[in-house]
This record gives sequence, structure tokens and C-alpha cells, in this order.
Amino acid sequence: MGISKVDTAATAEATTVATSTVATTAEETTTAADTDRRTRVLESALTTFARYGYRKTSMDQVADSAHISRPGLYFLFTSKEGLFRAAVTQALKNDLSAADAALSSDRALTERLLDAFDHWAGSYVGPLARDITAVIDDNPTLLGDIVTTAPHRFEELITQALTTGRAPDRASALARTLISTSIGIKHQVDSRAEYRDRLKVALEVLAV
Repeated sequence: MGISKVDTAATAEATTVATSTVATTAEETTTAADTDRRTRVLESALTTFARYGYRKTSMDQVADSAHISRPGLYFLFTSKEGLFRAAVTQALKNDLSAADAALSSDRALTERLLDAFDHWAGSYVGPLARDITAVIDDNPTLLGDIVTTAPHRFEELITQALTTGRAPDRASALARTLISTSIGIKHQVDSRAEYRDRLKVALEVLAV
């Protein structure tokens, strides 16, 4: 029995769909791999900038640290300034996401606040971590709006968490007080664990 035109058309359509599915899967895998590589490069870049300072850091040093070729690095980022801005932006967005997740849990408010502040500030306590804060603070003109919008967003998150059972003005004032306290503690301690211990005491004293 011969193969009808309908059967031939159906087979051709099925083949096209299968080919398209394989191509889409391959594209998604490539995109995911590229995203992971970009993430790793930015993490390495931020650490390198913190170690040597922005001005003394070269693209070659970043490439070596990220285990990527120099052309590969320039393919992802065409300038050192763009790389620095992207690295800081990724770090701050990750900090905000972690803080938001901590505050959104169903645990006691004090525990949620402690973890949120730890993600936002505690992770930058210690020798190298403190250098990351320094290199960000020393180069605000290179970073654009993120250096103001990210802290403002963190304050909003803390204020929202404190609003339950409090007047908005009271919650806002308490949030600013906690943030100022966190900044002071961060500059006084030498370890993340000590930062958490001191901030926990502050939260208890303020009866949050």
C-alpha cells in the first residue's frame, strides 16, 4: 500500500516539531549556561575589585580570577566600568532578594529582621568583605542610581515588616534607627557572628 500525501505531510510536520523542540531545548541550555557564567564572572570581579581597588584592578586580573579568557571577558563586558557596575548591581540585588525572602517568612519578627540585616550588612563584615563595601563607597559616580535605590528599597522592606501593630510614622522611624544601628555595629565588629550577636541585642533593647 502506498504512502498517502496526508501521511507524508503528517510525518514532515512531526519532524519539524521535533527539530524545533530540540533547537529550543539547546537554546535554553545555552542561555542558562551563559547566565551561570556571567554570574560567576561578576562574583569574581567584585572580589577582585575589593582586593585591589577599582583603579588598580585590570581586566586581565578579573579574567584570571574568573578563569575566563580575556576575549571572553570582553565579549561579556566591553569596559571595566561596565563590569564594575554590573558586579555591584548583581550583589545588591541578591542582597535585597535574600533580605526580602527572610522578611517574608512566618517566623518571629525579631528573627526575620536579624536575618534580613545579616544578608544586607552582616555579609560584608570581615577583612575582604569590608573591602567590598569600601570599593563601593569609594566609587559612587561609577555606579549610577543603584547606590541610592538599593538602600532605599531595603529601608522600605524593613519599614513594611515593622508596620504591623505600629503607626506608619513609628515604623519608619524605627526602621531608620535600626539601619543606623546596623551601620554602627558593622564598623565596630570583626566577624559576621559578632555582628549578628550585637544586632540581636539591639533588636531586644528596642523591643522590636
